[in-house]
Amino acid sequence: MSLVPPLSSNGATAAPAGVSPSALALETEHLRVRYGSRLVLDDISLPIAKGQITALIGPSGCGKSTLLRCFNRMNDLSDDCQISGAVRLQGQDIYAAGQEVVALRRRVGMVFQRSNPFPKSIYDNVVYGLRLLGISERRLLDDAAERALRAAALWHEVKDRLRENALKLSTGQQQRLVIARAIAIEPEVLLLDEPTSALDPISTLTIEELMISLKAHFTLVLVTHNMQQAARVSDYTAFLHQGKLVEYAVTDRLFTATAQRKTEEYITGRLR
Repeated sequence: MSLVPPLSSNGATAAPAGVSPSALALETEHLRVRYGSRLVLDDISLPIAKGQITALIGPSGCGKSTLLRCFNRMNDLSDDCQISGAVRLQGQDIYAAGQEVVALRRRVGMVFQRSNPFPKSIYDNVVYGLRLLGISERRLLDDAAERALRAAALWHEVKDRLRENALKLSTGQQQRLVIARAIAIEPEVLLLDEPTSALDPISTLTIEELMISLKAHFTLVLVTHNMQQAARVSDYTAFLHQGKLVEYAVTDRLFTATAQRKTEEYITGRLR
């Protein structure tokens, strides 16, 4: 039984090649985002398939993180943000009147660029969201903590240290802990905003392997400046430039047979 109330229903956009609309987790239709008078996203229509990793690439300032934050309404925190068009989760418009933002963010989790564990124990970090949902039975919390830490490839490193302060973990471990915290409440979608940009190569590889394993249970949307990372882990890739969606395709095709010259110029380093 879901802990999250349903959202209201609305239409659909075209799916990626070979993906039916019913297999979409998220979609935007004619999405425009302004901060004051500045247009940040311009007419973005983007379908995102369930159980896949979709990477958002493009130069700094192209709108990648703004688009990502539209999927869980984090842009609501900016007073001067104006949004038009539709963003749908499982076909339901998350910006429709009366939608519950807290319920939405239970369904769409987020991991930020820099790890942000709470100054609490490892255990308390993982079960934090569950306690907010009113779950207090120790057995349920214990089971959920172990399940999330195993899924985040961290259990064997911390199972004997669960009462230690999470800030004692390495940077890479902290990022995996934050991922465990995000997935403990079992969201449908996990948003990752440059989750490896502050990590060393070994920790980066661990997180990339983790992302690939997590798509068996969640839909992932990844913002990355690292095109090699997008090529390694994602199933679909969307290239944004100056607030516009230039090209969106299966990752292998986008990197080997681009349909747009601007995409090729960016991938080859001639467009910044």
